[in-house]
Amino acid sequence: MSRREVRATYDRIAEHFAQTRAHAWEDVESFVGAAPTGVALDLACGNGRHAELFYERGDRVICADLSRQMLETARGRLESAPVDYVQVDGAALGLQRNSIDAAVYIAALHHLPTASLRRQSLAELDRVLRAGGRGLISVWATTHPTFDRTSGFDTTVDWTLPDGTVVDRFYHIYDPGEFDADLEAVGLAVVDRFESHGNCYAVVEGDDDG
Repeated sequence: MSRREVRATYDRIAEHFAQTRAHAWEDVESFVGAAPTGVALDLACGNGRHAELFYERGDRVICADLSRQMLETARGRLESAPVDYVQVDGAALGLQRNSIDAAVYIAALHHLPTASLRRQSLAELDRVLRAGGRGLISVWATTHPTFDRTSGFDTTVDWTLPDGTVVDRFYHIYDPGEFDADLEAVGLAVVDRFESHGNCYAVVEGDDDG
């Protein structure tokens, strides 16, 4: 699946997706509560449910997503909040180096269709984080009870629209060691790594070399 197809998929399901994703994840709430304040990035923001956490504590917030329709659902949710909306490819953010104090990249890295793009995207997050800035990354993992495999693999997962139309979504299901290897390969400084509800998480920190 190409990046263009990934974008088309999420443009197509954006409205329904937003209706079914009302609440922030608890692990993200915990991270945001302890993260540095300042300029916050919700990368692959979807409907903005996690960007909302940053906005509520007074950060300047950037909502970034490949899908224009997803950005529109975030705009609708956040209404008149002073949030910047940017349509970008996760592997080419176009944001200034060392410009972000806190970032979340939740349940999205695994939608990039190749290993090189996933690493490129992680490198972009490293580039934009300020020294001492913190980011939280999550990916769906083989540790989830849905899967009976121990090595990472590509798959598709159905999304069923209200009219019964089934839309395939690309996923790369990470194994924990593979996730660690990708983080290490791009030089991201990992300050915490944990697993929760079948997802692998990493808390990463920016440095002067970002």
